[in-house]
Amino acid sequence: MFLALRELKHAKLRYFLIGLIMVLIAWLVLFVTGLASGLANDNGAAISSSPATYFVLQKDSDNRLTRSNLTASETQEITKQLRKKESGNLGVQMGTITPPKKDKKTDITYFGMDKDSFMKPTITEGTAPKTKNEVIADISLKESGYTLNSNLKDSATGQQFRITGFTKNNTFSHAPVIFVGWDAWSLIHQTNQSAQGEYTAVALDVSESKAESLTLGKLELASSKEVLQGIPGYSEEQGSLLMMIAFLFVIAAFVLAAFFYVITIQKINQFGVLKAVGAGTAYLGRSIISQVLFLSVISLAIGNGLTFGLAAILPASMPFTLDPVLAVGCSVLFLIVAVAGSMLSLYRVVKVDALEAIGRAI
Repeated sequence: MFLALRELKHAKLRYFLIGLIMVLIAWLVLFVTGLASGLANDNGAAISSSPATYFVLQKDSDNRLTRSNLTASETQEITKQLRKKESGNLGVQMGTITPPKKDKKTDITYFGMDKDSFMKPTITEGTAPKTKNEVIADISLKESGYTLNSNLKDSATGQQFRITGFTKNNTFSHAPVIFVGWDAWSLIHQTNQSAQGEYTAVALDVSESKAESLTLGKLELASSKEVLQGIPGYSEEQGSLLMMIAFLFVIAAFVLAAFFYVITIQKINQFGVLKAVGAGTAYLGRSIISQVLFLSVISLAIGNGLTFGLAAILPASMPFTLDPVLAVGCSVLFLIVAVAGSMLSLYRVVKVDALEAIGRAI
């Protein structure tokens, strides 16, 4: 470490430029990772943040809530096998709303459920609905100009509702979720067949063994992860972003390897002299690794600071989520990539011949 710090102090400009590049790479990796996480959360937060572990869906629905449609008798066959708090009927329908007497349309998703369902949202602002025309909405609906006690009109049916409360982290297919009771659901559900209307699925809060022991008949069981993957565009969107992140790490490895290798080549004579006066290869190798780790840690600290600082000023409309655990995971992976990129330099140091290097230096 002594040799590494002495060299960093001696060639300040050179290592400042390398550190700056590492900061920019770390910042880019962390930002894209946060964007991927934010998009995933925005696409299916209502499912991923709910306590539901499994869903009973219509067969051949490909785990898509929007393709599933269950009758009241089918849901009763499932719920009677479980305790009341372990299951709850769920209705999911995409829709469009407008403020009364205005033409500004907003895409939303209706979630129909019992008022005492285990999936009911936590109200962060306002109060719970008391009538069938009162609803709870995700707080992201405020971006479209809606506030507490705002009225909204369903574009397809013309039914009007009033927002009495807001909840957080409840979006589906990049649209804010509006939670309604079954009375309101029967008014807006476009395939209404009965007084209560058709259901989409039965949500379960049970263990894997209990879920698999259910008698499903013509229905099928899907885990919450499978339902998330079934959201239109979810897998494709995440696959593209994860591939982008993977390529960023690969590019980072090659860029860092090239920089440190060039620097090592420039110092071949010095390494030869150090070997001639008794410095071992292991000592020189530890010096290079220490240098890489020191620069990487400083760069990551700055990169994390820039990322979280930028996240604090990003508009609410941009889905960005980077929790500390994910940031630490990316940082550790970046350190591994940086050390792996320096292996080429270590190999070159091992191959240095002291006598030959001294001969070139004289």
